[in-house]
Amino acid sequence: MPPPSRRSASAPARHRPLTVALALASATALLSGTTATAAPPPAPAHSGGPVDYVALGDSFSSGAGIPEQTDEACGRSSRNYPALVAASLAAATFTDATCAGADTGHMTAPQGAAAPQLDALRPDTTLVTLGIGGNDLDLAGVLTRCVLLGKLAPLGAPCKRSYTLLGTDEIGARIDATAPKVAAVLAEIHGRSPKARVLVVGYPAIVPDDGTSCRAAVPLAEGDFAWFRDKQKQLNSMLAQQAGAGRDTYVDAYAPSVGHDACKPQGVRWIEPEQTTEAAGFHPNAAGHRSTADAALATLTR
Repeated sequence: MPPPSRRSASAPARHRPLTVALALASATALLSGTTATAAPPPAPAHSGGPVDYVALGDSFSSGAGIPEQTDEACGRSSRNYPALVAASLAAATFTDATCAGADTGHMTAPQGAAAPQLDALRPDTTLVTLGIGGNDLDLAGVLTRCVLLGKLAPLGAPCKRSYTLLGTDEIGARIDATAPKVAAVLAEIHGRSPKARVLVVGYPAIVPDDGTSCRAAVPLAEGDFAWFRDKQKQLNSMLAQQAGAGRDTYVDAYAPSVGHDACKPQGVRWIEPEQTTEAAGFHPNAAGHRSTADAALATLTR
């Protein structure tokens, strides 16, 4: 079959990267009140008829830093998981609108020079992947604060303490506030592409799932590794809940990535602990995107 036609969203002149100092020198990270309409799920996009696929999301979907970069401004790679999914499905059409720095607001509003990502949708779109939410939490600021506090108190959990003063859970509150925004995006997707099956893609494990530390690679305080893991799991849980509320499908990118976090050596890790030739700092490399693509494809058989 001939390769799918590929339409890419226009790139912004400047995108908002998530920059985190996660080494003695800085390492760049480009993380990146409605409910979704409960409509019957469409037929699986892989079965019968052509697949018209649109990919939406932030830098964890765009493939920031992975060669070959097809759009430097949006950190978009030819080997990101959307491209791998499109190739595996022999998609008739494929539009990759993913862009580093995107948050839920950029689904319906421009991101620099880039058009709103949802403008890539069409009435005949049959498959949509959505990887969004991290930038809504300002993970750049969270990680930057964690690194700075980790230098001051390397054996405690100063970052957790700073975000839970007086019994509050500031990051949890941000996750809760992002939930209706994700729901609204899902509702809008179904409104524009009523035939589409929608896959909500979660985030892979960035730090060890067992809560152990690796301060030589990731200079968080010892006790903040487990806290950061818990907050990431809370974000993924929210995404899964929003997918289920709208009868969409959640793609678990976390479970397959356990044991391949940023603390692992080269060749084992799927998350780069700093900017390398493999990927942007604290982002999935090509192996990580292959795993997410496999997880997405597996959901289409359900």
